[in-house]
Amino acid sequence: MTTTEDFATYIAGLPRVLAGAAALFRDAGDRVLLVEPNYREGWALPGGTIESDEGETPRQGARRETAEEIGLDRELGRLLAVDWVHGTARPPLVAYLYDGGVLGEDDLKAIRLQEAELLSWRLVAREELTGYLPGALGRRVLAALDVLTEGTGTAELENGHQVG
Repeated sequence: MTTTEDFATYIAGLPRVLAGAAALFRDAGDRVLLVEPNYREGWALPGGTIESDEGETPRQGARRETAEEIGLDRELGRLLAVDWVHGTARPPLVAYLYDGGVLGEDDLKAIRLQEAELLSWRLVAREELTGYLPGALGRRVLAALDVLTEGTGTAELENGHQVG
């Protein structure tokens, strides 16, 4: 007979994986909304860690983080990409990327940054994205834009590269 303690020990011994979720927002010119965190170098998409210990789903996490970070609480569209990103100084990360839709002028004016975490935001054209988002994140965003353009299914990625 398995006890609750045995099961807890089993669960504690399982591998750890981090999970994050973000939203891909664009303007009418197909530029992508990026945010500049104050806690690390570089740029990012609105999003963050999924609070899975509290029962939050990836979609809920992306929406909550977006509302917290840029002040836009919007229903998100379809899942554009899932990316398994290997870590060196951290466990692997599963990153979910949802379609945030196209933001109009009023939406852009309504952006309110979470000053505790973000310095600024900007709209960036596709051809400039990898200059702001190097590595797996840049490749993930480009793959998500391709999904939107081509009308294909969710992109399955490993370190930002298409698989399958």
